[in-house]
Amino acid sequence: MPTLTRWFVKSGLLCLVAGFFLAVLMQWPATREWAWLRAAWPTYLHLLVVGWLTQLIFGVAFWLFPKYSTEHPRGSERLGWASFALLNAGLLLRIAGEPRALMGDDAAALLTASAVAQLLAGWAFVANTWPRIRER
Repeated sequence: MPTLTRWFVKSGLLCLVAGFFLAVLMQWPATREWAWLRAAWPTYLHLLVVGWLTQLIFGVAFWLFPKYSTEHPRGSERLGWASFALLNAGLLLRIAGEPRALMGDDAAALLTASAVAQLLAGWAFVANTWPRIRER
């Protein structure tokens, strides 16, 4: 299993556990100090969909899709790592910004940076994977 795949899968597993932990925390009684947890629903969904599912898909696709060439069987390693870094940076920015935005704070810059990072991660993944999908 390639190193990049292991990083994607392990990061995805961490997001899965973090999402489940957040789900338990969201059931905490709503006191003033814990009111931000009520705004954590979109963050919970983002952890599961982008953090867990998307990273698992990216990692397994990087590993198992048809070879690009003998010299570079998985395409560009640099583009793969860029996709990993951008996806996780966007996820961290989303985790930091989304509860703040839902609580009334200005988090537009964080959420915009998150969306741009995740968009670039998707483009990097597609650019690296597209040449591997070809007719025989």
